[in-house]
Amino acid sequence: MEQRKNIVYEMIATFFWVGYCPVASGTAATAAGLVVVYLLSAHAFYYLLLLLVLTGVGILAADHVEKASAQKDPGIVVIDEIVGIMIAMLGIPLSWPTAICGFFLFRALDMFKIYPINKFEAIPGGMGIMLDDVMAGLYTNIILSIAVHWAGIH
Repeated sequence: MEQRKNIVYEMIATFFWVGYCPVASGTAATAAGLVVVYLLSAHAFYYLLLLLVLTGVGILAADHVEKASAQKDPGIVVIDEIVGIMIAMLGIPLSWPTAICGFFLFRALDMFKIYPINKFEAIPGGMGIMLDDVMAGLYTNIILSIAVHWAGIH
């Protein structure tokens, strides 16, 4: 039973094994997250429900995989990128330009971890793994919202 539980945690933390992508697993996961955003963009209730579930379950799964691997924020854990890009695109009118801008802006903020994103990364366990991407997603969403409003996109 414990083995099955470990596999479920690993599946969630790696977002169905996207985290094992040999190069740029976080970038691959962000692209996968945009697919989720696209598929649920017309269903706000399910979008928000999945976002909340993935955030909560993602914290548990990331914590479990981090402990099992004995590494701080292991690269295979990418559920945080899925949640982050979902937050980044929340309420943003979905189009190729907004998706591309959201993708690159989120990746930049996630990689460079400007203040205070870097402070959240210091929180131990799954909470820290998830919260820095939640903050990068929030920053991205704020910037995109301003850009979309300024550009007059509805």
